[in-house]
Amino acid sequence: MKQIVLVTGASGGIGSAIARRFSEAGYAVALQYNTNREAIDRLIRSFPADAAYLCLQCDLTCPESAQQMLDVLHRRFGTVSVLVNCAGKALAQKLLTDTTEDDYDLIFDTNVRSAVRLTRLLIDDLRANHGAVVNISSMWGVSGASCEVLYSASKAALIGFTKALAKELAPSDVTVNAVAPGLIDTAMNAHLSEEDLAAFAAETPLRKIGTPQDVADAVFYLANARFVTGQVLCCDGGCTI
Repeated sequence: MKQIVLVTGASGGIGSAIARRFSEAGYAVALQYNTNREAIDRLIRSFPADAAYLCLQCDLTCPESAQQMLDVLHRRFGTVSVLVNCAGKALAQKLLTDTTEDDYDLIFDTNVRSAVRLTRLLIDDLRANHGAVVNISSMWGVSGASCEVLYSASKAALIGFTKALAKELAPSDVTVNAVAPGLIDTAMNAHLSEEDLAAFAAETPLRKIGTPQDVADAVFYLANARFVTGQVLCCDGGCTI
């Protein structure tokens, strides 16, 4: 019987690469998305011919929507072995003094609260399957970024959540880890010019920009590393050394 992985934010560049990595390894993949069904359809076409998958439309910031999604998942697939909390949002760069309460609510509801809620709802699944949680943080959650204070704080909160939950679930043989990507070549960074990207690459110890596959490989490793828990794997080309 195939293990089941739930990947949130599967319509994004990183989320889709993670989902594809698990599918290629033989997992049954549950794909959460909110609005971008076209991206999910493109992702499905890249899966192996015998792939098992389930598309789940859900607004993760809505408790009722999250519960309904899991009800469908349990009826159609069964219990989850791996949860990858990848769904997230970022704001345009601006000073903290220019942010609003609505900005704060959007970032923390999406990046933190929804991940905590979904993990809590799946605790029984994870314990039953001696499963794994992998949270997608950011290098800015490790080091902080000027003009991205709310985003950095939300990703730092995910790291604290990861470490605390790892201790709590360790007696149940459930691992909880995080990946902290650096600058990755995705649509989220499409606003950056070629000059900006080149400058960032030059400042990165490995002298290049990361790919979604780099992050997917890191996530897959942590999901299957049975003696690794409470860790933050920086997938950033060495930026946070």
